[in-house]
Amino acid sequence: MEETAALLKQKGLKVTPQRLAILNLLKNTKEHPTAETIYKKLSSDFPTMSLATVYKTLEVLKNMGLIQELNVGEGSFRYDANTKSHPHVVCISCGKVEDLDESLLKDVMEEVKKHTDYQLVEQKLYFYGYCPNCQHKITN
Repeated sequence: MEETAALLKQKGLKVTPQRLAILNLLKNTKEHPTAETIYKKLSSDFPTMSLATVYKTLEVLKNMGLIQELNVGEGSFRYDANTKSHPHVVCISCGKVEDLDESLLKDVMEEVKKHTDYQLVEQKLYFYGYCPNCQHKITN
């Protein structure tokens, strides 16, 4: 918590219990939750916190570069505390979103640079398929 509070202060943000809770939740999960999921997970600890507060906080954290917003094509955004540019894999059955190691794209990034003469600064790449659990359900 102290590290998160220091990070918020360093970015010039007021340290509030809600901001700390939202950022800590994102830093300690690999689930890539939606705003609604974050709200549901924190509502018992913060009964007066509204969904609007969660959305506003996520927007502030995103604009300060503390989290990234993912659009995996399901009608609502997901959030990730890993702000490094990295690809994701999405299950089209259950909606699970997982990180992939950015080193997987090293050759792809070099090829894109070579073929376009662009100076690349980031990428957002999503792979879609069936996770192992859903594959098992399909075959049984």
